Amino acid sequence: MIDVNAQKVDLDKIEQAVSMILEAVGEDVNREGLKDTPKRVAKMYAEVFSGLKEDPKEYFKTVFHEGHEELVLVKDIPFYSMCEHHLVPFFGKAHIAYIPRGGVVTGLSKLARAVETVAKRPQLQERITSSVADSLMDTLNPHGVYVMIEAEHMCMTMRGIKKPGAKTVTAVSRGVLETDAVKRSEIITYINMN
Repeated sequence: MIDVNAQKVDLDKIEQAVSMILEAVGEDVNREGLKDTPKRVAKMYAEVFSGLKEDPKEYFKTVFHEGHEELVLVKDIPFYSMCEHHLVPFFGKAHIAYIPRGGVVTGLSKLARAVETVAKRPQLQERITSSVADSLMDTLNPHGVYVMIEAEHMCMTMRGIKKPGAKTVTAVSRGVLETDAVKRSEIITYINMN
């Protein structure tokens, strides 16, 4: 559970803004179903945007020396985020692969935590993909990193073009995986395996 007080989020300001939006669309903010909505939305935003106060690199400071210099892949990491253009959700799966250097590995859960931290901000899918890859490269200095994200964007589902089920895929390669097409292809094969 997120401690909304620790986030230093101006909950009152969010409540006022939500009340104004509801009034602007013609709603009665005093009707029973909406009385506490501004307060609930303020708490939700404090939780959904909690990544603004965190640095994903922090998760990669805990390392282990295992002598392993072969592929490490964690796939199908679920995440959700909020599109910074429309403030509606997008959600999907992240896949993170890296090739350790000098046998230095990090905890597998740290990869998922980094995705979660970066996603919990007003965000773009492309930025999540790059930020996770760059954080891993900068902190662990592996031979290479590959990050792929598949997501469905509610801004394409519930408004605009209205195409539910459409997925956006973004991918970035760093280090040796930028130039080694065979190794990248191997990673993509593993990602696509059931």
